[in-house]
Amino acid sequence: MSTQFKYWEPYVSPFDPCPPIRIKSYSTPPNLYMTFQPTGLAQFQTPREALHHGTLWPELFSPYPNPHKWGEQDG
Repeated sequence: MSTQFKYWEPYVSPFDPCPPIRIKSYSTPPNLYMTFQPTGLAQFQTPREALHHGTLWPELFSPYPNPHKWGEQDG
């Protein structure tokens, strides 16, 4: 399976007045990598855990990365 987080380095113009952000990132949801939801997919053990993650299935969980910690959420 591919990683959910993608990184790229944008072009920085020498005339740009703002300080450059060297590495930008975005995340893609895990359902993009599944052609369909298979039957018998594992579920979280408790309803509380599923509500905490926002989905019943761990395979479809995608955490929001901390924008202040670049590159630490690779998985």
